[in-house]
Amino acid sequence: MTRSTLGDSQDFHVFIDAYRREYPDDVLTITHPISADQDVTALVDALAAQGRDPLLICENVGNLGVPVATNLFASRTRIARLFGVTPAQLHETFQTRANRPVPPRYVETGPILDEVFEGEALDLALLPMLKHFDSDRGPYITNAIIIAEDPVTGIANMSYHRSMRHARQALATSLHSRGHLWRMLQTARERGEELRVAMVVGAHPLFMLAAAARLPYGSDERAVAGGLFGAPLELVKTPRYGIGVPAYAEFVLEGAIDPAAYAEEGPFGEFSGYSSDRSTNNVLRVDTLLRRKDAWLVDVMGGRYAEHLTLARLPREAEMSEKLRARFPAVTAVHYPNSGTHFHCYVALDQSRDGEARQIMLALLGWDPYLKTVIAVDSDIDISDDSQVLWALATHFQPHLDIFTIDGLPGSPLDPSSSVNGTTSRMGLDATRGSGFDGIKAQLDQDVLERARQLLKGLES
Repeated sequence: MTRSTLGDSQDFHVFIDAYRREYPDDVLTITHPISADQDVTALVDALAAQGRDPLLICENVGNLGVPVATNLFASRTRIARLFGVTPAQLHETFQTRANRPVPPRYVETGPILDEVFEGEALDLALLPMLKHFDSDRGPYITNAIIIAEDPVTGIANMSYHRSMRHARQALATSLHSRGHLWRMLQTARERGEELRVAMVVGAHPLFMLAAAARLPYGSDERAVAGGLFGAPLELVKTPRYGIGVPAYAEFVLEGAIDPAAYAEEGPFGEFSGYSSDRSTNNVLRVDTLLRRKDAWLVDVMGGRYAEHLTLARLPREAEMSEKLRARFPAVTAVHYPNSGTHFHCYVALDQSRDGEARQIMLALLGWDPYLKTVIAVDSDIDISDDSQVLWALATHFQPHLDIFTIDGLPGSPLDPSSSVNGTTSRMGLDATRGSGFDGIKAQLDQDVLERARQLLKGLES
């Protein structure tokens, strides 16, 4: 592919205009009036049933008063276009850029400061939200990226947290992943303080990808965003607390999380395909609402649809691929299939000795706490194709020899099958051929195949 220009500007509006112009067949625009209550999800569901995953733009949704863009991350091809690469190059490209962080740059102003609401003028009814599933407690912000700073060290962090309207000036949010933001909140609790935060709702897709990156504590995802852009992320300071937020964001909420305040949050349709009310039930008090005058609602489609899964999974795949290849040169590919939500992984390898596949699977199960099942196959299997992996499992795998399980490990709190205390078991299935395999694969001569392709091509033309 040629160099992409989709990341030249950090403005989502510039991106969306360029993408519509360059890839019109990959964008579906709905101008017909639809409801904010499940209609957008229903459209994504109907498209998925047809095997389609376009970037979906809905221009007239209920009384939201803003256009809605969703399904942006449903396609790996679309994500690869952000970097000007092929889907096969996506892992390496993402990880290479993420490993070259560029510190952000503060600017005096930006479109996010077009409109500022505080005091009596502030009402979260001004923030557009969609109800995604019938079982959801209410409308949700699925693209809620919370930026916070450690109360002691000043270290910054960005992460996604589902959020719903709790009161006129408060959101109920969940920190159930118990990651870096949770750690910062516990530090604030020990100091008897609130944790000041800013929530970004809508920004350039490279910023959104950076927020999903898997980083050690102390790394600032805003610098990773700079690495993905290849230029400093432009930030402005929020009016009250001076938190750095993207100058070109669509909406920003500035406020604080009180460690002692709680509100019921959930259920919400999660990546597992089930509604979950497992939540830390935190309250985010909103002190300031910032928005562009021409704002869009950039939604991340929840549930087990491709967008939610791919956005969260791509950085994990890239990280696991990098780690495995560094430790095990035999690894040729890593893939987390949609069919397994976040719980399954396929790994392909050129096995140099018996037992190597098992060693690699153990490493994966130890590194990624979400994984429950890993299937190892030979490198000639296309692990992006479930049917090929299942064929390898059917023909290369013997249950009494090629399976192992581990019990009592921490798992995802959103796994409906996990124990009450959050533990799960994990499993590795070795579907490689192994040194004792004596099957001969039925294959066609490549010249004959090419002759058939050319014949069909001529008939089609």
